[in-house]
Amino acid sequence: MRKAILRFIDFFYPPFSRWITPHTFRYLASGGTTALTGVIVFYIAYNFILKQQDVKIQGLPLITAPTAALIIETVVTLTIGFMLNKYLVFTQSNLKGRIQLFRYGSIVATNFLLNLAMLKILVEAFNFYPSIAKLVTTLVIAVFSYFSQKHFSFKVKK
Repeated sequence: MRKAILRFIDFFYPPFSRWITPHTFRYLASGGTTALTGVIVFYIAYNFILKQQDVKIQGLPLITAPTAALIIETVVTLTIGFMLNKYLVFTQSNLKGRIQLFRYGSIVATNFLLNLAMLKILVEAFNFYPSIAKLVTTLVIAVFSYFSQKHFSFKVKK
């Protein structure tokens, strides 16, 4: 399965070979897949699962609909993103899988907090539509995430 997916991704690589390495292209493909999945899950969660309604759970503070959608999206993309990065992109890492997962989870938690802060600012302060705000935050977080994953979660010990 891994080889088939890599062949598919690598099929689209030649036009980009002058500017980026195959490794970076694979990261962009898997990261793009994860990000796109996140935006779609966020949209579905916000509009169809939550029906744009805030979540009130007895004993907890009010959870706004965009925040609840972000929580749902994070759970889904954590799994997809880790699997794609571990088995397609950062295969040279010699860290144990549990260490990679812990580190990846730490970066996802940081990304979640950054996402949450940016989403709240864009939606509540600047009145962006939540799905558009999610697209903007995804682009910003993607750059941070690449360097974090490369140099922390899946680094190669020398």
